[in-house]
Amino acid sequence: MDALSVVSQLRDLASEPQNREAIVQDQGCLPGLVLFLDHQDAQVLFSTLQALRYLAECPSNVETMKNELGMMVSLENLMQRGEEKDDISVLANEVYEVLKAPINTQPPRTPEGPRRKVKPQFFINSSNKKAKSVTLHIQGLDNTNHRGLCEEALLKVKGVISFTFQMALKRCTVRIRSDLPTESLASAIAATKVLKAQQVVKNETGQEVLIPLRTTHATVQENSNLPDYLPEDESPEREVDKAISRTGAKQDSNGSWLNAAAGFLTKTFYW
Repeated sequence: MDALSVVSQLRDLASEPQNREAIVQDQGCLPGLVLFLDHQDAQVLFSTLQALRYLAECPSNVETMKNELGMMVSLENLMQRGEEKDDISVLANEVYEVLKAPINTQPPRTPEGPRRKVKPQFFINSSNKKAKSVTLHIQGLDNTNHRGLCEEALLKVKGVISFTFQMALKRCTVRIRSDLPTESLASAIAATKVLKAQQVVKNETGQEVLIPLRTTHATVQENSNLPDYLPEDESPEREVDKAISRTGAKQDSNGSWLNAAAGFLTKTFYW
């Protein structure tokens, strides 16, 4: 388990709203993400900032994140790096502004019956989930020619199952295999040279926000044939009472993946 795989898994977990509070409550994950803000690898840095951006969408996380030792200082350092604003400094500034902004008071919730307290470090066995849906906001998706370019780009990506467009909103909803990184879609779309994709997610208050996606110059693995139709992931909003889940994870009797990640962080950055 290396740094990039750990932070990528945490980022993917943090993209699910029902996981965010549990990740921040874990004793090892948030301090580890802060330490990753000083990593030399740009891909690790960007994935860390993406994870923090997701986590900051949960209002109950903001105060904890803001007070985490080294968080704000590290973000300020990333904001000031280099003369030109790159993806990392822009995203670092976005996370910083979210943490500094006043916390909106949540409306009172309908009283609920007692629920069983679930420890945040345990994961649901969700290995039966084979597909997920991703909503993309695509800059430049303003005519049929550009839509055709986007269709051709997505059809080339191995793991894409289907997609639909909302041209008026410049959006595309893509069903993909659960093991396909969303960045692969962004890279394929960016390869058109005229389109750029951002992921659309909902925060804890139900508001939609755009999350930047890092693109790479690596060749995207192409489809040799179209995959069979796969079942849709359950809606995150319907799973708020459950423990956090990792797509494709298998339950380990010796401990959870999150414990393993926290252990890796502790060993890696122990001094």
